[in-house]
Amino acid sequence: MLGFSCSESDDAPYITYVRVPNPEAKDSLLVAAPQGQIIAIIGGNLQNTTEVWFNDLKAALVPGYITNHSVVVTVPTKAPEVVTNQLKLVFANGNSLFHDFRVSISKPIVTNMYCEYVLEGDNAIINGNYFYPPVSVTFPGGIVVSSEGGAVSINEENTVLTVKVPEGATEAGQLIVSTNFGATESNFWFLDNRNIFQGFGFDENTSDPEKPYGELGTNDGAIVDSPGEGDPPLINGSYMRMIFNESTWWKQLFCNWNFGLGNIPNDAILNPKNYNYKFEVCTTNPYNGSGLKIWLTDMATQNLDNFFFEWKPPFDSKGEWCTMVIPLDDIAASLGNFWPGVQSDGYFCGVVYAGSTRLDCDMSFDNFRIVPKSLK
Repeated sequence: MLGFSCSESDDAPYITYVRVPNPEAKDSLLVAAPQGQIIAIIGGNLQNTTEVWFNDLKAALVPGYITNHSVVVTVPTKAPEVVTNQLKLVFANGNSLFHDFRVSISKPIVTNMYCEYVLEGDNAIINGNYFYPPVSVTFPGGIVVSSEGGAVSINEENTVLTVKVPEGATEAGQLIVSTNFGATESNFWFLDNRNIFQGFGFDENTSDPEKPYGELGTNDGAIVDSPGEGDPPLINGSYMRMIFNESTWWKQLFCNWNFGLGNIPNDAILNPKNYNYKFEVCTTNPYNGSGLKIWLTDMATQNLDNFFFEWKPPFDSKGEWCTMVIPLDDIAASLGNFWPGVQSDGYFCGVVYAGSTRLDCDMSFDNFRIVPKSLK
């Protein structure tokens, strides 16, 4: 559509088409462009252009890029509040010219959460991009909070959402982030309870009264099921807290033999590139020494000193729970030939502090799990 607020005459400005600036690509006509793209508006009598608008956003003009037959301009990178799907040229005499043109604005990209376990009333942090206000977040079970209601705040770069977890948001599942330009489901789960093979939880059905927390294997930490002063809060029942100050070759967070059957998917063993190894960690003191060795194998009694994945310092969650994500194929590659095939009687799952550097350790852990990287 072409529209004029000035009278039709031989010297009236007009727009013929929009294209990319390269003259050799003059056949590449555009009816839309993404944010930040440079375009050339082609027509006639355009030399007196003083402003170019896309939707309700004014673009920056450079006089040297304005001629009788063209205006070269960059589509604004911000998102409009009012979408008209038109560009508007304003001229020195105050008249305007309109042309149908759509700015392609991305729907939200949802990358991860700082912590996938956040309690009602606490703030969850969601990372991504294109979080243009107004933004709403839908929790599993259909509970919706929005920036218009004050429960969601957005950083200046539109890349981080801080969301107050609403009352009743206790169901595990995907989040949905919505803006005026689309909605995106997360590839991760909020309160992710899938495939937890070590959660340090109390087992009411245990047949062994000496193992009230089920099969922990051997460990050197303390189970916290009723936090006291100075303890991190519970996020999913009991957790393990490791406190020591030394260099050590073998301080066990947990070592489980013939373990994980039913909680480690067969497909994760066969196709580790499609999965992540996740857990929640809280550093009351920074993790800045020693190292954490991780095993997932069926070779529980040999070559443990030579084949392992090492999560190396430094790391500091500053006293807050955080979700740690390790690509499972990184662990598989570190174990090499000792990466297991599918086992019918379980696996050796171990996490051990080992290293020559002293660590003043105060770290808490929960929810060791193996989950798909993508839910699409």
